[in-house]
Amino acid sequence: MSSQIDSVEIEITVLLGRSKIPMQQLLRMGRGAVIPLDASEYDEVWILANNHPIARGELVIDGERVSVSITGAAQVEDYYATEQ
Repeated sequence: MSSQIDSVEIEITVLLGRSKIPMQQLLRMGRGAVIPLDASEYDEVWILANNHPIARGELVIDGERVSVSITGAAQVEDYYATEQ
């Protein structure tokens, strides 16, 4: 027997940084293209649930494997203040 909670869909996004590029440049990019971000791998990341900030975290890189370690709750005001 399946509960209703099993049917709830949540999209989790990890946001490391942002970049603004012209649409024409984006359309010219091919597979494997690199988009420069305004952050580095050592910066704290935002963790979003259905596009809503819920936590902060840090990237953990172990060889080819990348994971996220949660460091604390997200301050929603800080997230929206960083949007360009």
